[in-house]
Amino acid sequence: MTPLMPASVAWYVTGRFYVSSDGKTVQDLGYFLHLEGITGSLFTDPKVKSEATARLTFRSALFKPDKITNGGLSLSLDPVGDFTLYLKGEKHARSSFYLPDSFSDGTPIATFRRASVVVGGAFSIEPSTQRALSLNVFTARLVWSAEFELDGQRYDLRHLLPHGITQWGQVGPSPVPLTPEGFSSVLPFLGSAVAVGPGGAR
Repeated sequence: MTPLMPASVAWYVTGRFYVSSDGKTVQDLGYFLHLEGITGSLFTDPKVKSEATARLTFRSALFKPDKITNGGLSLSLDPVGDFTLYLKGEKHARSSFYLPDSFSDGTPIATFRRASVVVGGAFSIEPSTQRALSLNVFTARLVWSAEFELDGQRYDLRHLLPHGITQWGQVGPSPVPLTPEGFSSVLPFLGSAVAVGPGGAR
C-alpha cells in the first residue's frame, strides 16, 4: 500500500459540531464521503448515502474552545486534541446525528491528534444575531492505527497517511432545528483534507 502523495486529496467528510448545554465543551462527529486509496464502498447502500448507511465514521474527544471577537469577526481557538475513526460492521448500530454516541459504535481503526491550535472564524451579518459561513483549518498527526478489512481488501491508515492530514472545514450558518438532549446547539460542517508530507520531529 503506497502512501498518498503529499498535498493530494486525502478525504472528504461531513459532520456536526455539538455544543454542550452549559456551553463549555464542544465535540465533532460525522462520516466519510471519500477516503483516497480505499476501493470499497463507504456506504452499505451506495444509492442512499447518509450517516445511517456510512461505514466509516469519526468522533472527537471533548474540547474547550477559547472565544475572541474582532468587530464582526468571531474567532474560535480550539486546543490540541484527538479524534478517532471507526469502521461500522453489521453488529454496530446505524449512525444518527440525533444519537451522537452512535458514531463511536464501531471498531476503532485510527486516531489522529490535532498538532496545533485550530483557528476558526465567522463573520456576523445583519441582523447581528445571524452568522455567515465560518471556516477553520488544522493539521493532525496519525498517532495510532490498526489494520482493517473492507469489501475483502485489507487497509491500514498508517500506510496511506503516515504523516497525517491538513483539513479545511466549512461550517454552516444556521444550527440544525432539532438538538439532542444535553446539547445547546448543533452546527453542520464539511471537511476537506490533504495528505501531509514528512517533516522534522516534534
